[in-house]
Amino acid sequence: MSKEKHHKHEHHLRRCCGGFAACLLALVLIVGFISLVVYLALRPTKPSFFLQDLQLRSIDLGDPSLSATAQVTLASRNPNDHVGIFYRRLDVFVTYRDEPVTVPVSLPPLYQGHRDVTIWSPVLSGESVPVAAYVADAMKQDIAAGYVALQVKVDGRVKWKVGSWVSGSYHLFVSCPAMLAAGPGGMPLGGGPNGTRGAVAALRFTQPAGCTVGT
Repeated sequence: MSKEKHHKHEHHLRRCCGGFAACLLALVLIVGFISLVVYLALRPTKPSFFLQDLQLRSIDLGDPSLSATAQVTLASRNPNDHVGIFYRRLDVFVTYRDEPVTVPVSLPPLYQGHRDVTIWSPVLSGESVPVAAYVADAMKQDIAAGYVALQVKVDGRVKWKVGSWVSGSYHLFVSCPAMLAAGPGGMPLGGGPNGTRGAVAALRFTQPAGCTVGT
């Protein structure tokens, strides 16, 4: 093969490769544009969360730490007619006056279809969780008064699914108020279990509550 024919062959090959790359890029852009139009047209709505129950099994106030065990029943509903939700990660924990009183528990990843409802009932606990002194004092006073306001928090990542298209990952943060009050048959105030200092009381969940959902 002469040098001139060799150059022509290379030039033709480069043109074919360049044309194929341009077609592939155009196809990717078209698919991306169509997906964006579909996504904007459907306007995915954030899932709604409801705290159905919180059973507080124990509170042990030490100095300067707190141990608590609770089981929460949390429901999530996908309000979309044509958009599914992938829950990639959901970490649930309880706070009191913006201080965590249990360690985060990770819920299993799952897919939630259109208009579907999912219910979780994880057990949350924290052993000797460090808290500020004023937080421990405030909780002692609330327990003595027979009324404690907690928050169940969910921190996670979600994806939207429209047909075969799946979006990128989005942050999801949920906050659910949990109002507890001492009821008949509640445990009397006194020393904590295993001889630890503090106060223990059985408090009952007053009523189901809607949660705020942010991204």
